[in-house]
Amino acid sequence: MTTDPGTIPPHALRRVVETALEEDAPWGDVTSETLIPVEATATATLAAREPGVLSGGGVFVAVMHAVDPTIDAVLHVPDGSRFVAGDVLATVTGPARAVLRAERVALNLAQRMSGIATATAAYVAAVAGTHARIVDTRKTTPGLRALERYAVRCGGGHNHRNSLSDAVLAKDNHLAVLLAGGTDIGDAVRSARQRLGHTVHLEVEVDRIDQIEPVVAADVDTIMLDNFTPAELEAGIRVVAGRALVEASGGVNLDTVAAIAATGVDIVSVGALTHSARALDLGLDIDVAVAV
Repeated sequence: MTTDPGTIPPHALRRVVETALEEDAPWGDVTSETLIPVEATATATLAAREPGVLSGGGVFVAVMHAVDPTIDAVLHVPDGSRFVAGDVLATVTGPARAVLRAERVALNLAQRMSGIATATAAYVAAVAGTHARIVDTRKTTPGLRALERYAVRCGGGHNHRNSLSDAVLAKDNHLAVLLAGGTDIGDAVRSARQRLGHTVHLEVEVDRIDQIEPVVAADVDTIMLDNFTPAELEAGIRVVAGRALVEASGGVNLDTVAAIAATGVDIVSVGALTHSARALDLGLDIDVAVAV
């Protein structure tokens, strides 16, 4: 991959790591503390057991250092890099008890993130040659959004709004409430535009072609066409006529995404990137152990 995924906000990373370690060893690692001499040291390698795209290398290191800052953790490939089975991705050396305590949390996060990055890369490859962006959704694991969205960027994808506080996105249930109260959708969107600050993005979801014109005429920034067929997307794009960004959503998978992107949409949002990605198989294998 050639993308620069940026960084994970330090406070978000710290919160995830602290919570995960407290969950996994609330009163210490009774196994290692019982069996492993306190003076023992170990060197271990983080190895790939299947091909993929790396994400979470820095998270892996952060977990190790949170358990024991004296652990020497070295990454051999940067996040966003492709690897094959057998590649050594990182090496850690330090007190054996600390390495063993950090192992599962470090692996869980790196495996989850690398799975998301790998899945995202497959979608990005599928739409190559179009101008469509692959973006994630808010269908993330509670508490892990910052890490999972970083993983999407490692795979070459992009992020949708990060939270409910970031932008206005009126979806089907919002519109259902408005319609039940007798409010015209176009009027509601125009009213919202007038009340919003000029920096706030306004997006509206529609599920029928006849809803497009009143929404676009109300000056939205993006219109989401939900569960439209490729033919319907093409028709919808003609109605929009460049007055807003067009996002396709719903029914998107690796079998359909190329045809969706080929219609000319600007954005393809894919919930499966974060809610259905399989954790990649990575292993931490101790190569050298010294019990002093």
